[in-house]
Amino acid sequence: MAITAQDVNKLRQMTGAGMMDCKKALTEANGDFDAAVDALRKRGQAIASKRADREVTEGACIAKVDASGKYGAAIKLSCETDFVATNAQFVDLAKQVLDIALAQKPADLAALQAIVADEVTRLSGVIGEKIAVSEYKVVEGESVTAYIHMNNKIAVLVALNQAADAQVGKNIGMQVASMSPIAVDAASVSQETIDRELKVAVEKTKDELVKKAVDAALNKAGINPAHVDTDEHIESNTAKGWLTPEQAQQARDIKTTEAEKAAANIKEQMVQNIAQGRLKKFFKDSCLMEQEYCFDSKQTISQYLTSVSKDLKATAFCRLSLKD
Repeated sequence: MAITAQDVNKLRQMTGAGMMDCKKALTEANGDFDAAVDALRKRGQAIASKRADREVTEGACIAKVDASGKYGAAIKLSCETDFVATNAQFVDLAKQVLDIALAQKPADLAALQAIVADEVTRLSGVIGEKIAVSEYKVVEGESVTAYIHMNNKIAVLVALNQAADAQVGKNIGMQVASMSPIAVDAASVSQETIDRELKVAVEKTKDELVKKAVDAALNKAGINPAHVDTDEHIESNTAKGWLTPEQAQQARDIKTTEAEKAAANIKEQMVQNIAQGRLKKFFKDSCLMEQEYCFDSKQTISQYLTSVSKDLKATAFCRLSLKD
């Protein structure tokens, strides 16, 4: 059976597959459109299976809020190359997946993946790259705003506790996109994260106190601490003549004895006080409401929102990024 250009174009419109793929499928199916569609679907499945172990580091992150203004969804549709990420069919599929997420409200990522599996597989066959819905998040609140940054590289949803001008929500969305907070406020940070950060702060404080004592002893002996901070530097600087062999050995001895002495005499309460200060700095840097407002460093986000409306607060957010 002769396959006409009109037949090929019709199948392309039905499936989105390439011209040569459509012509081949129709030829093999003797012009049977249903059989040709099935053949293209199987081809997509074969390509998806063949490329299942490929890394998908490019793609599109997009977010959208439903008509109620109180519920938003964000998805990351991943692919292998930036070229495909900007392909119109790929971007259209991302929008389609997002609309399905908003309409059907699947319980989790696996549920969403199951719903859109056929379309993802089909486009994978058309484009010839692995495609996957790799992230899916939702945010609910009294007033939800979506913000998409850097040509679909970052997608953000922000919920406020009361209605506000759309620009306010967008401003907070830009804050989340640029500053990547981990929680709304300090009270929202998990105890596991707090314990980990406090442990790091304690260890860092102790290391700094020991180093300070060692550096003081080295300076007192007339040795530049920067010249003996590692064994490699000691050997290198001795070879250059910046240290005598005697000074090199003296430096090693001081570093050992003074470090042991300083560690034994550390005041635990002082360490805890400094560590708590570092934890507060962590909250300030990492919690949305405590961060400096990116458009006015004289204000925190909390102060900015209060200036808009007395009781206005952010209550939830999510951030999807191709770099994560």
